[in-house]
Amino acid sequence: MSGFRTAHHLATGCLIAVALGLTGRARAGDLPHDWCPRPAPGSVVQEPKDLRSGNGVLKVDLTIHDFKEKDGSVRYCYLLPDGTQSPTLRLHPGDLLILHLTDRLVDFDTAVGGATAVHGSTPQGPGMAGMSTTMDMKSASSSPCTRGTMSAVATNLHFHGFTVPPVCHEDDVLKTSILPGDPPFEYRFRIPTNEPPGLYWYHPHIHGFSEVEVLGGASGALIVEGIARANPALAGLPERVFVIRDQDLLNPNAPPSKSEPVVPKLFIDHDGDVANNGTGFGQPAKDLSVNFVPVPYPDYPPARILMRPGERQLWRVVNASAITYLNLAVLFRNIPQRLGIVAIDGVPLRYGGSPSPPIVWVDHIGLPPAARAEFVVQGPPPGVPGLLVTRTVDTGPGGENDPNRALASIITSKDAPKPQSVLPLHPKPLPPPALPWLGDVQPVRVRRLYFSEKLANPSDPASATEFYLTVDGQKPKAFDPKAPMPNIVVRQGTVEDWIIENRSGELHDFHIHQLHFELVAWNGIPVHEPFLRDTVNVPYYNGRQLEYPSVRLRMDFRDPNIVGTFIYHCHILDHEDAGMMGTIEVEPAGKAGP
Repeated sequence: MSGFRTAHHLATGCLIAVALGLTGRARAGDLPHDWCPRPAPGSVVQEPKDLRSGNGVLKVDLTIHDFKEKDGSVRYCYLLPDGTQSPTLRLHPGDLLILHLTDRLVDFDTAVGGATAVHGSTPQGPGMAGMSTTMDMKSASSSPCTRGTMSAVATNLHFHGFTVPPVCHEDDVLKTSILPGDPPFEYRFRIPTNEPPGLYWYHPHIHGFSEVEVLGGASGALIVEGIARANPALAGLPERVFVIRDQDLLNPNAPPSKSEPVVPKLFIDHDGDVANNGTGFGQPAKDLSVNFVPVPYPDYPPARILMRPGERQLWRVVNASAITYLNLAVLFRNIPQRLGIVAIDGVPLRYGGSPSPPIVWVDHIGLPPAARAEFVVQGPPPGVPGLLVTRTVDTGPGGENDPNRALASIITSKDAPKPQSVLPLHPKPLPPPALPWLGDVQPVRVRRLYFSEKLANPSDPASATEFYLTVDGQKPKAFDPKAPMPNIVVRQGTVEDWIIENRSGELHDFHIHQLHFELVAWNGIPVHEPFLRDTVNVPYYNGRQLEYPSVRLRMDFRDPNIVGTFIYHCHILDHEDAGMMGTIEVEPAGKAGP
């Protein structure tokens, strides 16, 4: 299971509020309503509210809001009608999801004095020039399915990891754009009957503005039920959902904790965040939170997780961070404990004919931004302190600082509340797979892509960085949402190998929509990891290696649901927003050749 090791080494509103939301503008004299309250540091971690399908249907009404803090940072949240934030959506394969999303975003940067009509903030970075972000009458009256407006008040939803069609009302993020003043927008689709049972998540995906919305907290978990059908050993286990998010530092000017060793003088990377210092300590680029309980720098007061002594639970963890890598471990009196991984990125280890063991025991789990892990945890014995931590991740000389830090104390008590969800005791086994195991299928071709970066002004080391994800043979350029042709065209029903290099001094996180893949080689060396992912780290180039670091991925284009045009990108969202992205078109299997 070298991937786990290498990941470590890289390691009630009022009329005023309604008017605010409907018009997208703030009026003079309005009192701001805190739509997105957060728990205090050190709070007990509460699980998100579960919304479960019934009779094969789950209907959800969500509203996205934002709120500007006194320090200038903006929080975002998805609200149910009762004010609950970011529910966990639970469905079974074959269920119908009907989700109505209402946009109540306010662009605080342009609502000066409350009397200015809202316009989108000007996107920054290569590839963003010339993009229309003004919420003019033309764009406001056009169809959300085709308008493609990219602005600070635009939003949409991406159902991360789902194998559903990349079309409007399902999982299109290229053209679908919802604006304040639009009626509730309906997402309606069925969970494919062959969708792997596991942990997925939802978040906005407006190009140029993904980072600010996700960093502000716009995200939630989504579960396809049935994991115990794939792994009967999990039957009857209580389960917990933890969404780990990053956010702007609550105490950016605080001196380091006295408990930490002295680290090199603070400096900033080209993305404007605290740069990686290579020590494992120092000020992080971002704070983290666990189910919205913040764990702020510099003292990292841990959130509190309550368990019964020795209780075994299935933890389902989403790294919903915009830029922060996680390297999770559970410590009892500073001793790492065994964690039993049963699923990665929504897919059980043994699924679809995989020869993987159903559970793999490790003492730490690397999770790049957007990745998920589901693993078995046993609570501490009575009186033994437990701690959930994230270890340092080396993001490279061009990356952000992701130091060692605590996340949550694990506190045991025989009176600890039971988790709100428990897996079935007698699950019905899954049917046999309809297709051969992906790793046993020979690819029809091999493609090469590479990550690269460049200073906008090579003579000015302080200038902005340009980000690219390029198909070998094409000219490096930032993603253009108006480009008439996709970067890659493939045929549905095929399997390909993609070799993805990293020609930059910064760790990157490759993700593709609509499908999963298998990691088959790391830096040219074959690896035996017979399980599926939708995100993977690509190691950084240190300037001394004879070859650029790379991963080789077996890409699965066999599912007919994925016919259409969608995207692949770096899931460090400021990189994505700045253009580190491309498009792929999957043609129908019966289409005549080009």
